[in-house]
Amino acid sequence: MKPLIELQNIGKKFENLTAVQDVNLKIFEGEVFSLLGPNGSGKTTLLRIMAGIEKPTRGEVRFRGAKVDGNNAHKARLATTMVFQKATLFNTTVYKNIAYGLQLRGYPKNETEHKIKEALKTVELEGYEKRQAKKLSGGEQQRVALARALALDTDVLLLDEPTANIDPKNVSIIENVLSLVNKEKGATMVIATHNVFQAETLANRAALLLEGRIVKEGTPQEIFALPSSILANYARLENVFRGASRISAEGTSIIEIGEGMQVEAALQRLGDVTVYVRPEDIILSSQPFQSSARNRFEGRITEVLDMGSVVRLKVDAGKAFMVQITMRSFNEMQLNVSSRVFLAFKASAVQVL
Repeated sequence: MKPLIELQNIGKKFENLTAVQDVNLKIFEGEVFSLLGPNGSGKTTLLRIMAGIEKPTRGEVRFRGAKVDGNNAHKARLATTMVFQKATLFNTTVYKNIAYGLQLRGYPKNETEHKIKEALKTVELEGYEKRQAKKLSGGEQQRVALARALALDTDVLLLDEPTANIDPKNVSIIENVLSLVNKEKGATMVIATHNVFQAETLANRAALLLEGRIVKEGTPQEIFALPSSILANYARLENVFRGASRISAEGTSIIEIGEGMQVEAALQRLGDVTVYVRPEDIILSSQPFQSSARNRFEGRITEVLDMGSVVRLKVDAGKAFMVQITMRSFNEMQLNVSSRVFLAFKASAVQVL
């Protein structure tokens, strides 16, 4: 099978910064491919090179077997659509936002209307045509951006962290849409993400990028088989713990993670294991609370990262935990560095790597 997109010995420098180096990659028609890695690993740069937005410093890009150069770059760009991490929408209606790209490509009015209606139905925003796009929630805006891309029906859909920093409901809708569009229409997708579990759910193949280089390429399961010391470099894998596991009388696993601490997981494993807890799955409170969650800890905030609608906190509870909460909750609890907090997460939230 010939690749749809092929990157050959790709390197990209921005002044003194090397963003990617020696990247060789093939994307095949109809597959969902995931670029995995922490922030700054080169994922977005590779997407922009595939989209024709950036030119590589060295190496070459091939589209359907033909080298992409000044003679055919425009044709290759028309065959790809990129959805950015932060939706960039015009200050007008949802309809006009989606119609813009279709009008540039010369679609007649009746076909434009049909494509917009179908795209909004796909992303579960039927009836939103007349709403002001910038007044929608962040998750809804991202779905509009996705609808705009789907309406163009290009050969390749490039998605840069499509569910970063949006609420779980919209994350679920977007992931379901991507899966549906791939299965029903055979759409080719390249998804840049630092969420390994999203890659496992959506992707056929993946490449792990660290410091601009591909460390491993294969199925998501093959990526996860890498040593935990490598996986722990993920931005999305802060809460990675390794320890000896035993089976409890209740049939769960108790993992000793060091510093006299243990976590309980809703699975059965014996021996050394590596486990992970998503920052979003940890409940945080400024006061002691009663909870059915099996894992409860007390600690102090050591770092605060403002990400707009959400805040990521590093908490020292004997072990370092990363926790993600909404900005509203952060303000209501009047938290700051050194604030005393209480953490809880369910045994079912503990996942084995």
